[in-house]
Amino acid sequence: MRKRLSAIGNSLGIVIEKPILELLEIDRETELDMRTDGDRLIISPVRKGKKERVRAALQRALSAHDESLRKLAR
Repeated sequence: MRKRLSAIGNSLGIVIEKPILELLEIDRETELDMRTDGDRLIISPVRKGKKERVRAALQRALSAHDESLRKLAR
């Protein structure tokens, strides 16, 4: 697949199609590692370990249900 860069303000960006994002399990919240080998640009998703994923899920649940959990604690 060949792509061209698009102007985004004073920078350039590349659009990654949805099927590729789904295949690699990447969304707008996924942190990406970007590096080069001197000839190519290499972009890889940063995969968190299980402990970090569980911690992040717990934090999201606590944030989403804070009020209900506080009422239950009373």
